[in-house]
Amino acid sequence: MSRVYNFSAGPAVLPEEVLKEAQAEMLDYRGTGMSVMEMSHRSKAFDEIIDQAEADLRTLMQIPDNYKVLFMQGGASLQFAMIPMNLMKHGKADYIVTGQWAKKAYQEAQKYGTVNKIASSEDKTFSYIPDCSDLPISEDADYVYICENNTIYGTKFKTLPNTKGKILVSDVSSCFLSEPVDVSKYGIIYGGVQKNIGPAGLVISVIREDLITEDVLPGTPTMMQFKTYADNRSMYNTPNCYGIYICGKVFQWIVKMGGLEAMKERNEKKAAILYDFLDQSRLFKGTVVKEDRSLMNVPFVTGDKDLDAKFVAQAKAAGLENLKGHRTVGGMRASIYNAMPIEGVDKLVEFMKKFEEENL
Repeated sequence: MSRVYNFSAGPAVLPEEVLKEAQAEMLDYRGTGMSVMEMSHRSKAFDEIIDQAEADLRTLMQIPDNYKVLFMQGGASLQFAMIPMNLMKHGKADYIVTGQWAKKAYQEAQKYGTVNKIASSEDKTFSYIPDCSDLPISEDADYVYICENNTIYGTKFKTLPNTKGKILVSDVSSCFLSEPVDVSKYGIIYGGVQKNIGPAGLVISVIREDLITEDVLPGTPTMMQFKTYADNRSMYNTPNCYGIYICGKVFQWIVKMGGLEAMKERNEKKAAILYDFLDQSRLFKGTVVKEDRSLMNVPFVTGDKDLDAKFVAQAKAAGLENLKGHRTVGGMRASIYNAMPIEGVDKLVEFMKKFEEENL
């Protein structure tokens, strides 16, 4: 069977080139006579893999020297607890709730201290990003938390919130490495890799060094302390070796493609093809206000549930997979991450045009 165009929100499409490289090295990684899946995380070969991955990520994101790169397990969801456990020195944090994952993080943090919801877009099904230029930031807040790109709802912070000097923590799971980023604006910038970088089971967190201390909430497990990972090069216990290996290959692929500037350009071009069609379509419409649209996740609807279901079924038959929208929004959603080729978006729009002609 030939490969489909996979519009899944995550686990998601990976660069074909990377998959082929991994396939070629599956049984024998560079003369070791074994797969990376089988090798010790204490081996010289794996040492080189994790060091190279970190070095390439630092280059891509231009990570300052006073930030640590941590490879951890448990996905973004475990970070919803780890962040307050490690950062809530005064027992207070401010959250901006712009989607389901920010909401879950906000609810989880409440177990550890006083959590204020200082802005939200829930009133309009998270279809926009609230104005964050002058928020009621708590004077003694330990940090301000956002989810920068909302996978389910297709919104993206184009301007970071004014945190009035407080530490900014950002979940970038679904826009990780999609465009250049100024790491120094964040205390923590982190994300699960299964959307835009690698296979599921790994989270990468870039943390300013002064936030990594032994001063954590009482009872915080060893494996939930940033310091445990920072002091042990992310190898206090066995890490997700294969996940790190694939991520490393993706980092090299992005470098080869021209880095984050080139990625942004490519992503803007892809997104424009789809949004331009949606804006003039008589059948389909996007669900997000124009100025807050994500380059990565594009939700759209026909306004008729039966027609939406028909579209998803026929698209699947045409080799366009995983276009069903999240249950809270309905309709369809195309996730067009870094690895989605431009022809995949062209094929989708071509199919949408045909479907529109046949169903109006």
